[in-house]
Amino acid sequence: MRLPGRMAAAIAVLEDIESHRRPVAEALKAWGLANRFAGAGDRAAIGNLVYDGLRRKRSHGWAMQSEAARALVLSVVVREWGESPESLATLFADDPHAPAALSPDEVARLSATDPLAGAPAAVVADLPDWIAALLEISLGHDWIVEGQGLTGRPPLDLRANLLKSDRARVMKALSRFSPQEGPTSPWGLRLAAGPRDARTPNVLTDEAWLKGWVEVQDQGSQVVSLLCGVQPGEQVLDLCAGAGGKTLALAALMGNKGQIFAHDSDRTRLAPIYDRLKRAGVRNVQVRPPAETALDDLVGRMDRVVVDAPCTGSGTWRRQPHAKWKLTPEQLALRVAEQQQILDDAARFVKPGGSLAYITCSVLPDENGAQAQAFLARHPEFRVVPGHGLWHKAFGGSGARARFTAEGGILLTPATTGTDGFYIARFERAQ
Repeated sequence: MRLPGRMAAAIAVLEDIESHRRPVAEALKAWGLANRFAGAGDRAAIGNLVYDGLRRKRSHGWAMQSEAARALVLSVVVREWGESPESLATLFADDPHAPAALSPDEVARLSATDPLAGAPAAVVADLPDWIAALLEISLGHDWIVEGQGLTGRPPLDLRANLLKSDRARVMKALSRFSPQEGPTSPWGLRLAAGPRDARTPNVLTDEAWLKGWVEVQDQGSQVVSLLCGVQPGEQVLDLCAGAGGKTLALAALMGNKGQIFAHDSDRTRLAPIYDRLKRAGVRNVQVRPPAETALDDLVGRMDRVVVDAPCTGSGTWRRQPHAKWKLTPEQLALRVAEQQQILDDAARFVKPGGSLAYITCSVLPDENGAQAQAFLARHPEFRVVPGHGLWHKAFGGSGARARFTAEGGILLTPATTGTDGFYIARFERAQ
């Protein structure tokens, strides 16, 4: 397929997403199944067009004065992929699978020298108005830049598994992908996102991954795992372990010494952890599936409790841009209530002198600083460990940057840290 045919396909996928309210990945898969002639390169290019359009839906919509699928795809191809109205006219004329010819109005809008002239700040930041208001409160004058940081293509981040290998060895094994050292994590590798129709390397078929030398894990997730402060020999509860990404990182930090209890309330989310532990060579993790008394014997005994709380996922909007436009204040309120309940439950497992790490992949203050402050108000037996000190101890002198919140937490963002959005606050229980 040539570019015009790929554009027509992307328009069809975006229309399917809008009309059937289905997830992006599901809509792309459905299109692929219905159009089996399309090769891997075609599917990657179509996916890039769809995701690029959704990441900057408001700004592209403002520039075109329409958020219709066609308008978004045309704007992406001109403003992000480097085409022009003239080049598109030539390409469309020679391709029977192209979208309809550009209208005079479309040519004028695609040719505008200042496509966001007069646009409200929330449009420039590519955020819904109500979310823009939240970020402005929590991030101050930087909130527009931070919003824009959530609209770029994300890199593919990897973590060298120190239980089996090291970063230098993994970089050599993956040299054909041209990996770079990650910007913050001492075990991180990064494969940069390419332009236009670039395909993401499939490292899951590589020998290094099959041998367990490397894991796919965002740099931000690696960093907050490190900031949990786990040490070899400790007793650790990973209360919301999910598929085990942070569990594996914690096990490597502990050198397989001590004990990690991995638990999740959802058996389906937890299911992949067993194969991942085996491939990574992890021997100090005991999986506790959901059951009424699954964790009763751990109450008051844990050196560390890690809560990777269910959240809106706003920090991952580069990867899941459709979620940005679907989120509602009511859904946010439900997440906040769920997080409060989980934090209160987690507190009972921390022994005197132990610590509780609260983590989200969110950039919204309700889920982060406000949640941490409310926890401290309900639990005077805990105090927050100041984020500045944690960061300096872990990364002092490295030049790594983060944002520090008023209550003592640490916020990672694409614009500031070059990672997905993550928040961590670490609390210590009185002796």
